[in-house]
Amino acid sequence: MEVIVCIKQVPDTEHLHEVKINPETNTLMRENIPAIINPFDCNAIEEGLRIKEKHGGKVTVISMGPPQAESALREALAMGADEAILISDTALAGSDTLATSYTLARAIEKIGKFDLILFGKQAIDGDTAQVGPEVSELLGRPLITYARKIEIIEGRKVKVERTVEDGYEVWEAELPCVITVSKEINEPRFASMKGLLRAKKQQIPIWKAEDLGLEPTQVGLKGSPTQVIRVFTPPPRPKGEILEGENIQEKVNKLIQKLRERKVV
Repeated sequence: MEVIVCIKQVPDTEHLHEVKINPETNTLMRENIPAIINPFDCNAIEEGLRIKEKHGGKVTVISMGPPQAESALREALAMGADEAILISDTALAGSDTLATSYTLARAIEKIGKFDLILFGKQAIDGDTAQVGPEVSELLGRPLITYARKIEIIEGRKVKVERTVEDGYEVWEAELPCVITVSKEINEPRFASMKGLLRAKKQQIPIWKAEDLGLEPTQVGLKGSPTQVIRVFTPPPRPKGEILEGENIQEKVNKLIQKLRERKVV
């Protein structure tokens, strides 16, 4: 099985208060902010490794981001991924989900052979859950989202349990296909010492926009139909008021009086 896992490096949630907004581009300024692999993507990496261990093959991890995203790829290699590729170019800065999906799809086409493309169900910084489905559409491959269990059947089919509001559904699809995974699918492993040493030495190729033959009008801010018009800090909430009274009825009367004063009732 040739498995490709797309991952994203995101700001560590413990340091989100340090993230600033570029006033000119309205995009996140991630420099000097501690970063981690998107947690759902860790589940995708783990599932790719389990599929490889059961069916043989290779796991390739790719990420689009700034040069520091290489550390996320090395972490994936330390977990057991076979190869890693970084897509990094200033021309890609400010890409929205569509421009990102276009870039990832072209990178996957450049890799060539694949049976399964895995994503985390969403990224914790954007929460859009759009990139996996958009890559599926651009590649013309079947899509199954929110997978909680993946089973390869008959060699060329996949059977998936996907989470829905009131339970789960069972879907089947022909390979190759795209699957986004939920957190309940597995528990990601820790990197081994052997894996850490291997990851430290392994070469990670960096692909630029020209290496993928990307159209300049389809990447970066120019290729992003989603535009942030305004970014602002929400005003602080006014302090609440506690209504005192000798009993419940007195408190209720005071509440009704307040509501009448504000013409709510």
